[in-house]
Amino acid sequence: MSSQAADRSGSDRFKIARERMVGLQLASNGITDERVLAAMRKVPRHLFVDEALWDQAYGDFPLPIGYAQTISQPYIVALMTQELGLKGIEKVLEVGTGSGYQAAILGELARSVFSVERVPALLIRARKTLDSLGYSNVYLKLDDGTWGWRDEAPFDAIIVTAGSPMVPKPLVDQLGDPGVLIIPVGDEYSQVLVKITKSDGRLEQKNITGVRFVRLIGEHGWKE
Repeated sequence: MSSQAADRSGSDRFKIARERMVGLQLASNGITDERVLAAMRKVPRHLFVDEALWDQAYGDFPLPIGYAQTISQPYIVALMTQELGLKGIEKVLEVGTGSGYQAAILGELARSVFSVERVPALLIRARKTLDSLGYSNVYLKLDDGTWGWRDEAPFDAIIVTAGSPMVPKPLVDQLGDPGVLIIPVGDEYSQVLVKITKSDGRLEQKNITGVRFVRLIGEHGWKE
Protein backbone atom coordinates (compact mmCIF):
# COMPACT_ATOMS: atom_id res chain seq x y z
CA MET A 1 0.00 0.00 0.00
CA SER A 2 1.41 3.40 -0.99
CA SER A 3 2.08 6.12 1.56
CA GLN A 4 -0.68 8.19 -0.05
CA ALA A 5 -3.06 5.28 0.39
CA ALA A 6 -1.98 4.85 3.98
CA ASP A 7 -2.80 8.52 4.57
CA ARG A 8 -6.21 7.99 2.95
CA SER A 9 -6.99 4.87 4.93
CA GLY A 10 -8.73 6.97 7.51
CA SER A 11 -8.46 8.49 10.94
CA ASP A 12 -8.12 6.51 14.15
CA ARG A 13 -11.88 6.07 14.28
CA PHE A 14 -11.76 3.92 11.14
CA LYS A 15 -8.77 1.94 12.39
CA ILE A 16 -10.66 1.29 15.59
CA ALA A 17 -13.75 0.40 13.57
CA ARG A 18 -11.74 -2.17 11.59
CA GLU A 19 -10.36 -3.68 14.77
CA ARG A 20 -13.86 -3.91 16.20
CA MET A 21 -15.13 -5.46 12.95
CA VAL A 22 -12.44 -8.12 13.02
CA GLY A 23 -12.96 -8.94 16.69
CA LEU A 24 -16.74 -8.88 16.93
CA GLN A 25 -17.87 -9.95 13.46
CA LEU A 26 -15.10 -12.21 12.22
CA ALA A 27 -12.84 -13.77 14.87
CA SER A 28 -15.77 -14.49 17.16
CA ASN A 29 -17.74 -16.13 14.34
CA GLY A 30 -15.36 -18.76 13.02
CA ILE A 31 -12.89 -16.77 10.93
CA THR A 32 -9.60 -18.21 12.14
CA ASP A 33 -7.20 -17.69 9.24
CA GLU A 34 -4.76 -15.09 10.59
CA ARG A 35 -3.84 -13.88 7.10
CA VAL A 36 -7.48 -13.23 6.31
CA LEU A 37 -8.00 -11.40 9.60
CA ALA A 38 -4.90 -9.29 8.95
CA ALA A 39 -6.12 -8.36 5.47
CA MET A 40 -9.57 -7.43 6.78
CA ARG A 41 -7.89 -5.35 9.49
CA LYS A 42 -5.74 -3.54 6.92
CA VAL A 43 -7.94 -2.77 3.91
CA PRO A 44 -9.93 0.49 4.39
CA ARG A 45 -13.42 -0.73 3.49
CA HIS A 46 -14.91 2.74 3.78
CA LEU A 47 -12.98 3.90 0.72
CA PHE A 48 -14.91 1.41 -1.41
CA VAL A 49 -18.30 3.03 -0.70
CA ASP A 50 -19.64 6.55 -1.08
CA GLU A 51 -18.40 8.98 1.56
CA ALA A 52 -21.94 9.39 2.85
CA LEU A 53 -21.77 5.73 3.94
CA TRP A 54 -18.34 5.79 5.57
CA ASP A 55 -19.74 5.65 9.09
CA GLN A 56 -21.62 2.46 8.15
CA ALA A 57 -18.74 0.83 6.30
CA TYR A 58 -17.70 -1.52 9.10
CA GLY A 59 -21.15 -2.69 10.11
CA ASP A 60 -22.15 -6.32 9.70
CA PHE A 61 -24.31 -5.78 6.62
CA PRO A 62 -23.99 -5.16 2.88
CA LEU A 63 -24.09 -1.63 1.47
CA PRO A 64 -25.28 -0.30 -1.89
CA ILE A 65 -22.67 0.76 -4.44
CA GLY A 66 -25.05 1.74 -7.23
CA TYR A 67 -26.31 -0.03 -10.36
CA ALA A 68 -28.35 -2.47 -8.22
CA GLN A 69 -25.11 -3.89 -6.78
CA THR A 70 -23.77 -4.14 -3.24
CA ILE A 71 -20.57 -4.54 -1.28
CA SER A 72 -20.96 -7.76 0.73
CA GLN A 73 -21.02 -7.75 4.51
CA PRO A 74 -17.52 -8.17 6.01
CA TYR A 75 -18.25 -11.62 7.46
CA ILE A 76 -19.22 -13.06 4.07
CA VAL A 77 -16.14 -11.53 2.43
CA ALA A 78 -13.95 -13.08 5.12
CA LEU A 79 -15.73 -16.45 5.02
CA MET A 80 -15.48 -16.82 1.25
CA THR A 81 -11.84 -15.74 1.33
CA GLN A 82 -10.99 -18.13 4.14
CA GLU A 83 -12.55 -21.03 2.24
CA LEU A 84 -10.12 -20.40 -0.64
CA GLY A 85 -7.20 -21.26 1.68
CA LEU A 86 -4.78 -18.81 0.06
CA LYS A 87 -1.09 -19.00 0.97
CA GLY A 88 0.28 -16.10 -1.08
CA ILE A 89 1.44 -17.83 -4.27
CA GLU A 90 -1.90 -18.23 -6.02
CA LYS A 91 -3.37 -16.81 -9.18
CA VAL A 92 -7.00 -15.95 -8.41
CA LEU A 93 -10.01 -15.18 -10.60
CA GLU A 94 -12.81 -13.05 -9.17
CA VAL A 95 -16.13 -12.85 -11.01
CA GLY A 96 -17.90 -9.61 -10.11
CA THR A 97 -15.49 -6.80 -9.20
CA GLY A 98 -18.21 -4.52 -7.85
CA SER A 99 -16.63 -1.97 -5.51
CA GLY A 100 -13.22 -3.66 -5.68
CA TYR A 101 -13.13 -4.45 -1.95
CA GLN A 102 -13.03 -8.22 -2.32
CA ALA A 103 -10.33 -7.82 -4.97
CA ALA A 104 -8.27 -5.74 -2.53
CA ILE A 105 -8.59 -8.42 0.16
CA LEU A 106 -7.49 -11.03 -2.37
CA GLY A 107 -4.67 -8.75 -3.47
CA GLU A 108 -3.30 -8.85 0.08
CA LEU A 109 -3.37 -12.65 0.13
CA ALA A 110 -2.55 -13.92 -3.37
CA ARG A 111 0.23 -13.44 -5.92
CA SER A 112 -2.14 -12.03 -8.54
CA VAL A 113 -5.86 -11.34 -8.91
CA PHE A 114 -7.83 -11.17 -12.16
CA SER A 115 -11.27 -9.65 -11.67
CA VAL A 116 -14.10 -9.33 -14.22
CA GLU A 117 -16.93 -6.79 -14.03
CA ARG A 118 -19.83 -6.21 -16.44
CA VAL A 119 -20.82 -2.66 -15.36
CA PRO A 120 -18.42 -0.08 -16.87
CA ALA A 121 -18.95 2.61 -14.21
CA LEU A 122 -18.24 0.16 -11.38
CA LEU A 123 -15.09 -1.07 -13.11
CA ILE A 124 -13.79 2.48 -13.54
CA ARG A 125 -14.50 3.35 -9.90
CA ALA A 126 -12.94 0.14 -8.61
CA ARG A 127 -9.82 0.66 -10.71
CA LYS A 128 -9.41 4.18 -9.36
CA THR A 129 -9.78 3.02 -5.75
CA LEU A 130 -7.46 0.04 -6.16
CA ASP A 131 -4.82 2.18 -7.89
CA SER A 132 -4.99 4.76 -5.12
CA LEU A 133 -4.30 1.99 -2.61
CA GLY A 134 -1.37 0.58 -4.56
CA TYR A 135 -2.79 -2.79 -5.64
CA SER A 136 -0.61 -3.34 -8.70
CA ASN A 137 -1.23 -7.11 -8.56
CA VAL A 138 -4.97 -6.74 -9.25
CA TYR A 139 -6.01 -6.77 -12.91
CA LEU A 140 -9.51 -5.79 -14.08
CA LYS A 141 -11.47 -6.48 -17.24
CA LEU A 142 -14.89 -5.44 -18.54
CA ASP A 143 -16.69 -8.58 -19.71
CA ASP A 144 -19.28 -11.25 -19.00
CA GLY A 145 -17.69 -12.87 -15.96
CA THR A 146 -19.55 -16.16 -16.42
CA TRP A 147 -17.06 -16.88 -19.23
CA GLY A 148 -14.17 -16.41 -16.81
CA TRP A 149 -10.87 -15.06 -18.16
CA ARG A 150 -9.71 -17.73 -20.57
CA ASP A 151 -6.47 -16.04 -21.62
CA GLU A 152 -5.21 -16.11 -18.02
CA ALA A 153 -6.43 -19.60 -17.07
CA PRO A 154 -5.86 -21.84 -15.24
CA PHE A 155 -6.49 -20.32 -11.83
CA ASP A 156 -5.56 -21.75 -8.45
CA ALA A 157 -8.71 -20.27 -6.96
CA ILE A 158 -11.94 -18.75 -8.30
CA ILE A 159 -14.43 -16.68 -6.31
CA VAL A 160 -17.83 -15.58 -7.59
CA THR A 161 -19.45 -12.65 -5.80
CA ALA A 162 -22.97 -12.95 -7.22
CA GLY A 163 -25.62 -15.67 -7.05
CA SER A 164 -25.95 -18.05 -9.98
CA PRO A 165 -28.65 -20.60 -10.87
CA MET A 166 -25.84 -23.05 -11.67
CA VAL A 167 -22.06 -23.38 -11.59
CA PRO A 168 -20.83 -21.89 -14.90
CA LYS A 169 -18.98 -24.58 -16.86
CA PRO A 170 -16.29 -22.17 -18.13
CA LEU A 171 -15.28 -21.47 -14.54
CA VAL A 172 -14.92 -25.16 -13.72
CA ASP A 173 -12.91 -25.62 -16.92
CA GLN A 174 -10.59 -22.75 -15.98
CA LEU A 175 -10.01 -24.01 -12.44
CA GLY A 176 -6.55 -25.42 -11.94
CA ASP A 177 -5.80 -28.86 -10.54
CA PRO A 178 -5.58 -28.61 -7.60
CA GLY A 179 -7.96 -25.68 -7.29
CA VAL A 180 -10.86 -24.26 -5.28
CA LEU A 181 -14.00 -22.52 -6.56
CA ILE A 182 -16.40 -20.65 -4.26
CA ILE A 183 -19.80 -19.61 -5.66
CA PRO A 184 -23.32 -18.86 -4.38
CA VAL A 185 -25.81 -21.14 -6.16
CA GLY A 186 -29.61 -20.96 -5.94
CA ASP A 187 -32.58 -18.89 -7.02
CA GLU A 188 -32.87 -15.13 -7.34
CA TYR A 189 -33.67 -14.63 -3.65
CA SER A 190 -31.45 -17.05 -1.75
CA GLN A 191 -28.49 -19.27 -2.45
CA VAL A 192 -26.15 -21.75 -0.84
CA LEU A 193 -22.46 -20.93 -0.74
CA VAL A 194 -20.85 -23.83 -2.59
CA LYS A 195 -17.20 -24.89 -2.44
CA ILE A 196 -15.91 -26.98 -5.34
CA THR A 197 -12.51 -28.58 -5.01
CA LYS A 198 -10.65 -30.01 -7.98
CA SER A 199 -7.96 -32.61 -7.28
CA ASP A 200 -6.46 -35.26 -9.56
CA GLY A 201 -9.15 -34.55 -12.13
CA ARG A 202 -11.98 -35.13 -9.66
CA LEU A 203 -14.49 -32.57 -8.42
CA GLU A 204 -15.86 -32.53 -4.90
CA GLN A 205 -18.67 -30.22 -3.78
CA LYS A 206 -19.42 -28.97 -0.29
CA ASN A 207 -22.24 -26.68 0.86
CA ILE A 208 -21.03 -24.07 3.35
CA THR A 209 -23.96 -21.86 4.38
CA GLY A 210 -27.02 -20.04 3.15
CA VAL A 211 -26.42 -16.62 1.62
CA ARG A 212 -28.18 -13.93 -0.38
CA PHE A 213 -26.37 -12.24 -3.25
CA VAL A 214 -27.39 -10.12 -6.21
CA ARG A 215 -27.87 -12.07 -9.45
CA LEU A 216 -24.92 -13.20 -11.56
CA ILE A 217 -25.86 -11.85 -14.97
CA GLY A 218 -24.35 -13.51 -18.03
CA GLU A 219 -24.47 -16.23 -20.64
CA HIS A 220 -23.87 -18.91 -18.00
CA GLY A 221 -25.84 -17.22 -15.21
CA TRP A 222 -29.07 -15.26 -15.08
CA LYS A 223 -30.25 -13.59 -18.26
CA GLU A 224 -30.61 -9.83 -17.97
